[in-house]
Amino acid sequence: MEFFERFAIPHPSPAIYVSMVVIGLTVIAIIAGLTYFKKWGYLWREWLTTVDHKRIGLMYLISALLMLFRGGVDAIMMRAQLATPDSKLLDAQHYNEIFTTHGVVMIIFMAMPFIFAFMNYIVPLQIGARDVAFPRLNAISFWLFFMGAMLFNISFVIGGSPDAGWTSYFPLAGTEFSKSVGTNYYMIAIQISGLGSLMTGINMITTIMKMRAPGMTLMKMPMFTWATLVANLIIVTVFPVLTVALAMGTMDRLFATNFFTSSNGGMDMLWANLFWVWGHPEVYILILPAFGIYSEIISTFSSKNLYGYKSMVASMVIISVLSCLVWAHHFFTMGQGAASNSFFSITTMAIAVPTGVKIFNWLFTMWKGKIRFTVPMLYSIGFIPLFTIGGVTGVMLAMSAADYQYHNTMFLVAHFHNTIIPGVVFAMLAGLTYYWPKMFGFMLNERIGKWTFWLLSIGFVLAFFPMYITGLDGQARRMYTYSEATGFGTLNMISFIGAGIMGIAFALIVYNVYYSIRYSPRNIGSDPWDARTLEWATNTPVPEYNFAVTPQVNSIQPFWDSKKKGHVLFPAKLDKIHMPNNSGMPFILCSIFFVWGFSFVFAIWPLVILSTLGIFACLALRSFEKDHGRYISVEEIKETEEKTGGAKL
Repeated sequence: MEFFERFAIPHPSPAIYVSMVVIGLTVIAIIAGLTYFKKWGYLWREWLTTVDHKRIGLMYLISALLMLFRGGVDAIMMRAQLATPDSKLLDAQHYNEIFTTHGVVMIIFMAMPFIFAFMNYIVPLQIGARDVAFPRLNAISFWLFFMGAMLFNISFVIGGSPDAGWTSYFPLAGTEFSKSVGTNYYMIAIQISGLGSLMTGINMITTIMKMRAPGMTLMKMPMFTWATLVANLIIVTVFPVLTVALAMGTMDRLFATNFFTSSNGGMDMLWANLFWVWGHPEVYILILPAFGIYSEIISTFSSKNLYGYKSMVASMVIISVLSCLVWAHHFFTMGQGAASNSFFSITTMAIAVPTGVKIFNWLFTMWKGKIRFTVPMLYSIGFIPLFTIGGVTGVMLAMSAADYQYHNTMFLVAHFHNTIIPGVVFAMLAGLTYYWPKMFGFMLNERIGKWTFWLLSIGFVLAFFPMYITGLDGQARRMYTYSEATGFGTLNMISFIGAGIMGIAFALIVYNVYYSIRYSPRNIGSDPWDARTLEWATNTPVPEYNFAVTPQVNSIQPFWDSKKKGHVLFPAKLDKIHMPNNSGMPFILCSIFFVWGFSFVFAIWPLVILSTLGIFACLALRSFEKDHGRYISVEEIKETEEKTGGAKL
């Protein structure tokens, strides 16, 4: 009995018991399906052991979509709880757990894999590369992310969810106030996933700097590749800070050190500083690749080259530098002093300038262009006014004196979602629709896609704009209930209706995928959007080796110029191609990391030691392994090219 009590949920509810049953039935159904259809071998050969950047990108994409709906359920539950005064749908503890997991899931386990999906799939194609620089490290990066996500998500059925907020401030996150293992899950799951993100950063920087096609100088790279490069430079700069902070927090909880305590020489504000040194640049790690996607889409559907290429690049570099100089605006009200508040207020407002430059670049790109109002373009156009409103409210929050009124209210919640949803979620859905035909060989239905866009936009405005008003009227965030006398009821009900409309929009995305799989035509060619960059010069489906012949780049938009100006894109002859072999080691290694993380959460020290030895054993085996990859013969290349449309020579 003692054994089961150790893993029991400290605050059980009927909803959690139902979730346990659903999870169990889902696992049984997956195992039964794989066994019945004899797909275990296929799953191992084609997916679990793959090092192909395209398949890894697709696995990131599937994971991100699953986490989008997981975090969306939390959001609906929060809005339902706050829809009416004195609601009893959730008690205080469950509300704390839900808003904590919602924030972590959406930022770490939804938005991050979404951008990594596009980075993995698109960047090697955009620069004319066969794969990323370190294919096996790329697989380890994904599986570390995935195991971290799974570890975090089992918390609400084994041991209990974290409940100290997505920022997990100490001393609230310490053992005195967070007695369950929920915060242990937070510390260790994010640590494991963050290691994968750091490896991705190193991999992407190396890939972009060393593997570009001949003729592709830095100032001829597509804008999404530039955005990826800058975002990953931020990753390798700030993720080590998060790694250190999480390690210190874990030691405080498991070994009674005093890094972040409010006594015995500890400093609770140290956590706040370390967290936001990572946390605010993290916003730009998400938003810069989104800007890159918008740049590609707006240029394509305006039938124009991107306006102000050099200023776009410069603005991203400036944003990346300033993003590391604004973290303390997250605690203007915590007694830093006037000089410190003034400095961070100025840097925070200054970051709006290069962001504004990009807005005007996109508008001038559309100016006098032949605009096609496709679904990706609708998301891109809708993003501009909505994101601008979020940016303006950000400048309001940046004024340290005024922030005393706005801080810790629903006004701040509205601002954050007003930047992240149009800035990141809209971009991810735009990119998903835009790159879907390249990934899967058919297009998503435009009519259903447009319904989704309008429902999502209307629902977003209804869900978050009322929060500006209730925040200014004094509704604090993180409060699970309020009295009728506050007058917040009507606006919170509107927010709930808006969240419900957004939920319908996300359900439409699922229906669109189902409908398109069944009815969309497959004879769309490799360039259905009449695009401009190199990824559309590949065949569909994209072969394992991406390009039969390495392209020769002569301009910023090489594929467009090859179509319209007759530039020779593939001047060389066919030759054998070297490719890496698949490997099961990344999956096995990261599965051991999952066990290591779980045993750390519950302080099962013998299992910690065994799994640690297992990790080092995998690393040792890899160091002695002799795997030099393989060559794809010219005959095999010709056969593949005939099946997929023929080499463009």
